[in-house]
Amino acid sequence: MHYMAAHGLKRARPAELVPGTLSVITARMDYLPANTPEGWQVVELNRLKRPSEAIVSLYARGRDYHKVMRNRLQKLSDQISAAVGPLGYRVFTDSAPVLEAELASLSGQGWRGKHTLLLSREAGSMFFLGEIFVDMALPVTDPVAGHCGRCSACIDICPTQAIIAAHRLDARRCISYLTIEHAGPIPLELRPLMGNRIYGCDDCQLICPWNKYAQRSALPDFDARAGLVGRQLIELFGWSEQEFLRFTEGSPIRRIGHERWLRNIAVALGNALRVADHESCNALRVADAEAVQPLLTALQQRAEHPSALVREHVAWALACEKISGL
Repeated sequence: MHYMAAHGLKRARPAELVPGTLSVITARMDYLPANTPEGWQVVELNRLKRPSEAIVSLYARGRDYHKVMRNRLQKLSDQISAAVGPLGYRVFTDSAPVLEAELASLSGQGWRGKHTLLLSREAGSMFFLGEIFVDMALPVTDPVAGHCGRCSACIDICPTQAIIAAHRLDARRCISYLTIEHAGPIPLELRPLMGNRIYGCDDCQLICPWNKYAQRSALPDFDARAGLVGRQLIELFGWSEQEFLRFTEGSPIRRIGHERWLRNIAVALGNALRVADHESCNALRVADAEAVQPLLTALQQRAEHPSALVREHVAWALACEKISGL
């Protein structure tokens, strides 16, 4: 992610990013919807076993968290200023090259899990992070010890083996990066590994034992939109750009744009055509032809899409199908 590298050491030196900063207040905000059922981790893992169902990361099923958390941090800052007097501050939430997880770890919010995300004994990892940079010296909160022990569940489950070692993540292999931040073609060798994940990936969090303590949010902002849960790939692939913009209004999904949305779903549709062995199209086994035909039809309807990026990913999905011999 070039915007992170471009800011160099400012990422680790708050006073260089915001001159005058003396302290950083860190905050976390839970995002599991209020109606999340018991056993939600198993429910979500089972969704991955339904190849034609579109999987959107849990955090992205509601309102754009950037707006929600930024507004709440702004109100908190105003309240602090009203209580202590004039205060210079700036709020952040995944909106600048800030090392959020590291700052949160240093301030005692939790520890860095082996998947590199922040973990809390009281809340697992299903929360957003935000910061308030202030020009006031505040008492320092001590870090907490890590509690991952010998567990390697997050490393073992990663579909693309992006967690190359404990606390080391190769973002170039991470499905969240590939489906959201990456703008170009998805590497060929990683496409079969993405399954039906079309926006983000939660696998390392779903398997984490600490997420049995994940907290539900009281905010309706994070209630899942009906259009983004349990929907079929075919239906979402059929959205026009206008429909995409309408259905993702106020959602973090909108920022990837319609082109990347179609790119991601094309890969998922290709994977839904067969049972992948993650080696090559020649080794893929085609699913039942009656179930496959609607998927083929959906792909074929986008085969001449104006975007070269979309056309290439559609062609990949259809080529694999042809090699498989349907």
